[in-house]
Amino acid sequence: MVGHIVTFVQHLQAHARQLPRLGRAGSAFLLALLLVMVGTGQALAQAPEGTANANPTLTTMLGITMGVLGVGLLTAVLISFVVWATGTRNPLIPTDEEMEHSFRRYFWFSVDHKVIGIQYFWTSLFFFFIGGLMALLVRWELAQPGLTFTPDQYNQFFTMHATIMIFLFIIPMLVGAFGNYAVPLMVGTFDMAFPKLNALSYWLVPPGALIIMAGFLAESGTAKAGWTSYPPVALQGGAGQMLWLLGVFVLGWSSIVGGMNFLVTIMNMRTKGVHYFRLPLFVWAIATTAVLAVLGTPSLAAAVTLQFMNIAFGFPFFDAAKGGNPLMWQHVFWFYSHPAVYIMILPAFGIVSEIIPVFSRKPLFGYRALVYATAGIGVLSFLVWAHHMFASAMFPWLRIPFMLTTMLIAVPTGIKIFNWLGTLAFGKIRLETPMLFSLALVSMFVIGGISGVFLGSVPVDLHLHDTYFVVAHIHYVLFGGSAFAIFGGIYYWFPKMFGRMLNESLGKIHFWLSFIGFNVAFLPMHAVGALGMPRRYADYDIAFTELNLTISIGAFLLGFAQLILIYNMLRAFQVGKVAPANPWNARTLEWLTTSPPPHYNFEEPLTVDHDPYDYGRRISSPEALPVPGD
Repeated sequence: MVGHIVTFVQHLQAHARQLPRLGRAGSAFLLALLLVMVGTGQALAQAPEGTANANPTLTTMLGITMGVLGVGLLTAVLISFVVWATGTRNPLIPTDEEMEHSFRRYFWFSVDHKVIGIQYFWTSLFFFFIGGLMALLVRWELAQPGLTFTPDQYNQFFTMHATIMIFLFIIPMLVGAFGNYAVPLMVGTFDMAFPKLNALSYWLVPPGALIIMAGFLAESGTAKAGWTSYPPVALQGGAGQMLWLLGVFVLGWSSIVGGMNFLVTIMNMRTKGVHYFRLPLFVWAIATTAVLAVLGTPSLAAAVTLQFMNIAFGFPFFDAAKGGNPLMWQHVFWFYSHPAVYIMILPAFGIVSEIIPVFSRKPLFGYRALVYATAGIGVLSFLVWAHHMFASAMFPWLRIPFMLTTMLIAVPTGIKIFNWLGTLAFGKIRLETPMLFSLALVSMFVIGGISGVFLGSVPVDLHLHDTYFVVAHIHYVLFGGSAFAIFGGIYYWFPKMFGRMLNESLGKIHFWLSFIGFNVAFLPMHAVGALGMPRRYADYDIAFTELNLTISIGAFLLGFAQLILIYNMLRAFQVGKVAPANPWNARTLEWLTTSPPPHYNFEEPLTVDHDPYDYGRRISSPEALPVPGD
């Protein structure tokens, strides 16, 4: 026993220079204890009867949150102290060798942009299936007239379906997974500009998701006012709605931190020879998206903060009964949320702009026009938000300028469509799975864009507002657009990310079942919406029975198709063909390194003297990217 004490004292002396670090650990320990004690007291406290503005639900929720944070911090401090005092290595932290070759690195803190991208990838894919399950519950309810679930449960299902798909699947997958993994490789650098901030942007996502999902445990249930969270319905949501607001606030910080990191990386860390007009279109799309996130997300943060205070403390911001203005919520919310639509679609456009030239074996038609169109969409996205409010009590004269800007934003989008068609024309087209999903995006987004022109026209929108026509439009844009691009990106970059090829036959089965199921599900929604069926209702007139049954069958087919994608990925890890460095014979820089890339991406700095889409042209510099097979 004495020997152990002497060893411990000697260890303390040997690490005396770490005393300031111990002081910080001691402060963290005291803070953790304080959080646990205060949180427990808050959770158990009962507000005295008759107390003004007493809110037991808020008190309990804040107490539980503080207690959980305190216990987590306390556990971390105690483990760190034991490891330090005994001079051993923390067995939970992999060594550098383990981090390089073990699957464990994806479940631990890492500052490698590739590991963070894959963490985003699997997290987003998990929530894709949770959000899809919510959608199937909605379609199960609507397959036949009558009620299977209570209206309150139905409201929770469609609210969480949209919330999860937008905030926890599409944005994290496009920007977090593909953006984090591909952008540093595409600009020829070794990592993101701020690796620790990059890790923070991911590690804000799981807590934000858990806070949102914790609403299901609330006595009143989770949020049920739709993902738009309009007052006055949202103000009646109680603890579930407050948890939804808090979770969205946390996820917003993830977007802001990630957006700033992308901008600095793209502006300052390009390799030699990669000037702005040699950047791949995906990088331009991520840069524009980052600007939208940095400028627009604070508006969302302000909106959810005000609504939280409205519910928790009785502030009258959006409560008309107390002199507030519910319409103000719509303005502040949509000032972010319409640019958010382009946060979800611009990276998808970027993925398609990478895939189509590769599988057409042609230079991208009108590269600079596509760059300017991307920037134009970013600018105009901040000038169209009120087209969501044509049927609200906004000033009638405001409808005209917002209708005009809505029509105007179709111009740069149309430029992209025609440039992709120009790239396809007379190309040596290979209809492999990434190309199939890209072509599906082009066709489905055209349908979604045409329906958007209808909804952007004030007289038509007043008739179709809040009907299933709007549901059809948003799904043709975000599933036919964003999700199909995500699938194409998975098949395109999976070999680079994981070093294995996905099975092409399974990929085509996945595509055709998804394409057929999607159109069977959402094309009839245009008809039921034009006939007057309102959205967000758990029951409907018997006249819509056959169309709704058809829609539900298509939705379940679409859901089943995604199981094939999961099987294909699991199969690839077991028996998939080992991927070469450049399986598609592409010219962008991520294909110059091995599959998957080493820790620092490239063995030596790159020098580039060619454009990223110079198919069919010879490259003069031996240091530039070779293109085997051309």
